[in-house]
Amino acid sequence: MSEKQDKTKVVAAGRRKEWTQGIVNPPVWRASTILYDDVAHLRASGASDTHHRLFYGRRGTPTQWSLADALTELEPGAEATLLYPSGVAAIASTLLALLSPGDHLLLPDSSYDPTRNFANGLLRRMGVETSYYDPLIGEGIAALCRANTRVILLESPGSLTFEVQDVPAIVAAARDRGIATVLDNTWATPLLFPAIARGIDYTILAATKYVVGHSDVMLGSVTAAQGRYAALRDASYQLGQTASPDDAWLGARGLRTMAIRLEQHGRAALRIAEWLKTRPEVARVLHPALPDCPGHALFQRDFKGASGLFSFVLAGGGEKARAALIDGLEHFGIGYSWGGYESLALPVDPQRFRTATEWKAEGPVVRLQIGLEDPDDLIADLAQGLARFAGMRG
Repeated sequence: MSEKQDKTKVVAAGRRKEWTQGIVNPPVWRASTILYDDVAHLRASGASDTHHRLFYGRRGTPTQWSLADALTELEPGAEATLLYPSGVAAIASTLLALLSPGDHLLLPDSSYDPTRNFANGLLRRMGVETSYYDPLIGEGIAALCRANTRVILLESPGSLTFEVQDVPAIVAAARDRGIATVLDNTWATPLLFPAIARGIDYTILAATKYVVGHSDVMLGSVTAAQGRYAALRDASYQLGQTASPDDAWLGARGLRTMAIRLEQHGRAALRIAEWLKTRPEVARVLHPALPDCPGHALFQRDFKGASGLFSFVLAGGGEKARAALIDGLEHFGIGYSWGGYESLALPVDPQRFRTATEWKAEGPVVRLQIGLEDPDDLIADLAQGLARFAGMRG
């Protein structure tokens, strides 16, 4: 049989007959206690691998296993996936599984703020040193690696300023030195960037975003390359990490439409980004598919397409002018997160989170999540917002 395409995979993946019981969707299996036939059965269960086998509710039920298996199937070459109660929990658990006191971690300077906070907080207290690097460093990462460097984390593109990293070059430098690579792949998902096939050891999704797709569930996942799963599983079990079956069921439901949603998000976002480039109120648009975005050549080489999240830099103005733009928008909510069906506009200040590089901009920055609304309505809304900005800016 020929290799299945992505739209087929997201529909079919994770639907083993023993989990679906012959119906279309795996049911919600809620459990804490699992009952055994006798003491011998209980002893035997505890002495063997409990992956994909009922043992105790924290280890999962077919509801969680179905989604985890589906995410594994989307990553060619992967061994297995674990689910977490949030994307931040997935990031923290992976780093705790790989790092020990005295180790060194490399993070891109464009890192998601909670990732940076975890490195500067709990990891620092447990004796792990973190260095930040220019996300565009590429093969130059080798010069920053030390004898005690254990992990290089990547986030490509960055979720505020959208620099695209040279993943193959960084992976090559890491493998030469026995360093594990971890990628926050939430922006692209495996549909747009199959991370394990590109050499990444652990790929993380804040499944809250595009997997769920409806802004109503907190969920995270980590998919491990071959030979990398056991360390992640053992640490996650020790940390008591688990995702509820109800949340996993909603994640699986969202997954079935993720491919077509991503197409719409990406198509509308690129159209709006190109329109913003024509506006005199806008100094720059930070969208990886645009030729002047940092790392665009790498985006063209490595990615299958773009998703719906990008930023733009305003031409001058200050906080009040930016707020006037955002506050009056009709079709854009104001809130954190992204990946849902609704559009969002958020004021972001990248300069607050830079230590290895300097962020300079012509004016304030606005990040847009482009939802599933008609892009003509969104453009009209933004046009009015830019007029308010220009009036307030003077």
